[in-house]
Amino acid sequence: MTEPITVLLADDHPLFRKGLRALLETMPGIEVVGEAADGNEVVRLAQSLRPRLVLLDLQMPGADGLTAIRRLAGTSDDLHILVVTMFEDDDSVFAALRAGARGYVLKDTHDEEMARAILAVGHGEAIFSSAIASRIMAFFAGRPADPFPALSPSERNVLQLMARGLPNEAIGAHLSLSPKTVRNYVSNIFSKLHVASRAQAIVRARDAGIS
Repeated sequence: MTEPITVLLADDHPLFRKGLRALLETMPGIEVVGEAADGNEVVRLAQSLRPRLVLLDLQMPGADGLTAIRRLAGTSDDLHILVVTMFEDDDSVFAALRAGARGYVLKDTHDEEMARAILAVGHGEAIFSSAIASRIMAFFAGRPADPFPALSPSERNVLQLMARGLPNEAIGAHLSLSPKTVRNYVSNIFSKLHVASRAQAIVRARDAGIS
């Protein structure tokens, strides 16, 4: 008899976890072994429960999804990661794939496609929802070199100096900007990169080759 695909759910929204668990429980060969509400908890539970598949969101309290993926990827050849999120921008998709995710689907994916993605990644395949697959194809067909096209030139300059480890005061002096202007740029960068902290922004920048 084939062993079931054991699944660990990681999302900070209880209602979404409940809905996803309900779908999983209708799927033969799937066994939900645990749930986590933040990035640190999913890493801890993955180490103790040893699931074959982790379904996680990119934005969670504690360690964010990208950090959790990096900590989980490579810990076991039998552990596979499927991102289930609302973020479909190019930099989120490619940052997740670089971190070690095998699949990427959006939360509003219909049940049939979601189930197909869960089974595929659970068996070690790579899969993406149709919307994400289109973005990946567009990328390889000739995506602009800028990894964060939503950033203005000034915001990109600030991000580059942040990635080098400079504090706001030094960034302001380097770019001849007031402290308030630097703070505004940093706030805009957090919003556009979907991060909640300076450390997360720096990780995203360095993952994209900005330093």
